[in-house]
Amino acid sequence: MRSLRMFSVAALASFAMLLTSGDSRADTLSDIKQAKKIRISIDLTNSPYGRTDDKMQPSGSDVDIAQLLAHDLGVELEIVPTTGSSRIPNLQTGKADIVVSSLSITPDRAKVVDFSVPYADLLSVVAGPKTINVKSLKDLDGKKVAVTRGTTQDTDLTQRAKGVQIVRYEDDATLAMAVASGQADLFATGRAQVLNINSKNPSRDLEPKITLQTFYLAIGVRKNEPELLNWVNDWVKANLKNGKLSAINKKYHGFELSPELLKAGNN
Repeated sequence: MRSLRMFSVAALASFAMLLTSGDSRADTLSDIKQAKKIRISIDLTNSPYGRTDDKMQPSGSDVDIAQLLAHDLGVELEIVPTTGSSRIPNLQTGKADIVVSSLSITPDRAKVVDFSVPYADLLSVVAGPKTINVKSLKDLDGKKVAVTRGTTQDTDLTQRAKGVQIVRYEDDATLAMAVASGQADLFATGRAQVLNINSKNPSRDLEPKITLQTFYLAIGVRKNEPELLNWVNDWVKANLKNGKLSAINKKYHGFELSPELLKAGNN
C-alpha cells in the first residue's frame, strides 16, 4: 500500500510539473519574434478581402493589412490559406498565429478566440438581381438563398429566416461563380462581394436587397495570449489613427472607414 501511495504522489507531482511547464512556455509573440516570421490565416477566395491576382500573387485588403502588420513587427509574412469555416480551427490548432480574414466579431466566436479592436466593418446583406422584388426576410419564404458555409450570413439566415431554403457553398469564390453564372440568384454575403460579382458579370445587375447586420471585423488571436493581443490592439489603433487602414479599405472597397468604426477601434 505504501508503494502504491508513493507512486500516486509521484504521478501527481509529474502531472503538476507538466502543467507548470505548459504555463511557462514562451508566448506566441515571443515565438514569432524568435522565428522572425508570423503565420497569418487569410481566405484568398473572398475578393476583395483576399484573392490571387493575375500574377498568381496574394492580393486584397486583408493581404495588405497582413503585409503591413508583418512589416511593422519586423518579421516575414507567411500566409496560411483558409476558407470561411476553417479560419478559427486554423488558429486553435496552431496552424496560424493570427487570423486576418474578414472575421467579424460575434458572441459565439468570442467564446473560443480573442478579438482585437475592430479594424474595418462589413455590411452583411441579402442581394440579387434588380428584377427580383424582395424587401424583407419574410419575402424570402420558400426561396433559395446561397451562402458560404460557416459564415455569419449562414448563421444569421439559419436563425432568422426559417422559411428560406439555404444553399451552402464551400468558399466565397464558388459562391461568386454560381451567382455570376446565374446558377444562384439570391445570395447572402458582405456588401463588397456584391460589387465584386457585378464587376465580373455586369449583366447580372445585382444589388443589396436586405441588410442583415453591420459587423465589425477584427484580428483573431488565440485565447490566453495577452502579450500578442495587446501588441495587435496597439497596432490597429495606431494605424486607424494614421489613416493607413482607412486607405487600404478605400483602395479595395471604394470607401473610407466610417466614423463609427474609427471611434470603436480607438476605444
